[in-house]
Amino acid sequence: MLPLSGLYWLILRLRVLLYRYGVLPTRKAEVPVIVVGNIMVGGTGKTPTVIWLVNELRSRGYTPGIVSRGYGGSKSGSSMKVDIYSDAAVVGDEPLLLARRGRCPIVVDANRVRAASMLVDDGVNVIVADDGLQHLQLERDFEICVIDGARGLGNFRLIPSGPLREMPRRLKSVDQILVNGEGDFPNSISFELLASDANRLNGSLTRPLQGFSGTTVHAVAGIGNPARFFDLLRSHNIQIIEHSFPDHAALTMANLNFSDQFEVFMTEKDAVKLGRNLSDKFWFVPVELNMDPAMSSALIEKIEMRLQGCREVR
Repeated sequence: MLPLSGLYWLILRLRVLLYRYGVLPTRKAEVPVIVVGNIMVGGTGKTPTVIWLVNELRSRGYTPGIVSRGYGGSKSGSSMKVDIYSDAAVVGDEPLLLARRGRCPIVVDANRVRAASMLVDDGVNVIVADDGLQHLQLERDFEICVIDGARGLGNFRLIPSGPLREMPRRLKSVDQILVNGEGDFPNSISFELLASDANRLNGSLTRPLQGFSGTTVHAVAGIGNPARFFDLLRSHNIQIIEHSFPDHAALTMANLNFSDQFEVFMTEKDAVKLGRNLSDKFWFVPVELNMDPAMSSALIEKIEMRLQGCREVR
């Protein structure tokens, strides 16, 4: 696969140069843009980071909005607003989760410039681009790269012989590196994803995870890094039967019809693909981003300073 990685590098480098020298045009939104992304395939904790960020911005008086490609949805080729009642099969699972947890305007579109324009028309004054590090058409004012501390940068090779979307030196140009867990990256801030409760999909009950200690459950994960979800359940002394699916897999009840009576646990991202008319045995586990308060405040202040500078320029 290494020769294919070399070809990928050539295409990647050519694309960057075309944007740098104006052959491919870039577009600046009318409001500041913060990009939250990663440089490797697979889950890193990007979606909880976006949720945390928009909530932090809102608490400081901003009106944030989110642009997303809407990967896995059938309408990612055109601009579409997302709300809590949207269909994950149409808009994508991550945008629907962001709508339910982020409580802000969201537009999905493979063309993020077009999506950003729609958000500006809706009155947002700062845009968070979900997974947009490699989308160079939309200019950005602040870049955040999220890294999985457990996996790091893998074998440091580009896809397909490795997990990287870009070369490791790309980290030197981002404004902030956030590490999910522990990791040795310069000028980075660590965070962790915490879970304390499980919620029934039908909404009838919320129960502490410790209440399932010693029990056996089916664990379903259609995310970039299913092992992280499985390990989270095991950390609460829950015995699990693993069921891994590809990231953004279109889960249906046919995937969950197990022959026994064990409870079925899944990620919140997977739960949004299913309805609420389900029996009591189906649960999802929401996670919350937890960061040292001093580090969190310093990061938000850094972002705010950049946003204020952007307003002065605009």
